[in-house]
Amino acid sequence: MKELHESCGVFGIFGDSKAAEKVYLGLYALQHRGQESAGISTTDGNELYSHKGLGLVWSVFFDPNVMPRLKGHAAIGHNRYSTKGSGDIVNAQPIAIQCKAGQIAAAHNGTLVNSAALRKNMEQKGSIFQASTDSEIVLHLIARSQKTTMIDMIMDSLNQLEGAYSFVFLTPDKLIAARDPHGFRPLNLGMLGDVPVIASESCAFDIIGAEYTRSIEPGEVVVIYNSGISSYHLPAASRKSFCIFEHVYFSRPDSIIFGEKVDKVRRNLGKQLAREAPVDADIVIAVPDSANTAALGFSRESGIRYEIGLIRNHYVGRTFIAPHQSKRKLDIKVKINPVTGVIKNKRIVLVDDSIVRGNTLRQIVRLLRSAGAREVHVRISSAPVKFPCYYGIDISSQEELIGANKSVEEIRKRIEADTLAYLSVEGMLNSVENKGLYGSACFTGEYPTAVPQQFDKFEFCSGTES
Repeated sequence: MKELHESCGVFGIFGDSKAAEKVYLGLYALQHRGQESAGISTTDGNELYSHKGLGLVWSVFFDPNVMPRLKGHAAIGHNRYSTKGSGDIVNAQPIAIQCKAGQIAAAHNGTLVNSAALRKNMEQKGSIFQASTDSEIVLHLIARSQKTTMIDMIMDSLNQLEGAYSFVFLTPDKLIAARDPHGFRPLNLGMLGDVPVIASESCAFDIIGAEYTRSIEPGEVVVIYNSGISSYHLPAASRKSFCIFEHVYFSRPDSIIFGEKVDKVRRNLGKQLAREAPVDADIVIAVPDSANTAALGFSRESGIRYEIGLIRNHYVGRTFIAPHQSKRKLDIKVKINPVTGVIKNKRIVLVDDSIVRGNTLRQIVRLLRSAGAREVHVRISSAPVKFPCYYGIDISSQEELIGANKSVEEIRKRIEADTLAYLSVEGMLNSVENKGLYGSACFTGEYPTAVPQQFDKFEFCSGTES
């Protein structure tokens, strides 16, 4: 139910005779990471083949004539979300080019904070951009590199980037995966027998029967080719900064990201929330679906019975996916419905994962009261979001963030809850195994990289216009 989005999902496979079909299934499992466009590029060892389109994965590849044209034993794929340019097919990924070292296609999850400066510099030197995504900038850097091999050209390009990225590249004979040195976004390596697979989340491995092997390390560049797998490493960052919001909200609970099970972390978040913000109530319910697991953790720790009190209409996409505010408001109205028999005359703990702009929870609280709830106590399994994100998440300017501009009591009044409590930053980070590797910039304002003063995150997110 958040007014948030994460910036895309990527998938890749090398050495499978049905590579395109495997990528299709992987993208289907990653559909929650982007719903505006999808695409696949494949190689048969000699050249690249691509198809992409606007819409959900199934609709982009619905035509039975499409998949047979995606020939080859290796493929990469991309699901895209953006706040601008959603109607422009040129911004869909993967993006493929021909350069001096041959053909290459790229798919990207993340945001490059220095994209505006890089693009301006290249335009002044004569570069012509076809799309309006920061992802295309990387391909220009590769094409302009003075290095002689494709791997060296890619490494040269990545060394010029600042910000968050998880890339998959495809050439006629190689699949390359790269994660930024801070490790902002997840990227995983799996194996389907002896076939290597790359994915943003491990749930994409499950759908094709592959097994999770490990998280690709921050700053690691994995090169997969016929004779095996090699790893290269970019210069280390001053600190790691895994996105804690991936665990709080974005990733599927059945995934492993950053080497940790999302379900386990979310249960820990809920348990810690119950310890920090106890309440006397009859039942615990969740705002479906991303808060379900945290609500279970809250219930187990508090001893208050868990119930399903809100039903989500799964034929309506995540609220934040609606790029126009009028449609976003409509989605909120049709997306969930209260279970009156569960709610009537009950004192309810309503668990949600975050409050960003505060436009949704008030309507949900009103729904519960209209269904007969006696009390509604809201508990949030993350800290107040007070600062914008510049690393691939649609957390807007500080002026739009309710946590940055109102006290907890003011927010409670706005959402019309009887009580409201957030999880502390410390409690949130204590819910993961290696809290020192995680970043919390959107909660604390402590950014791990320099951010341009005029950075417009709506323009420079991966897959968005610039």
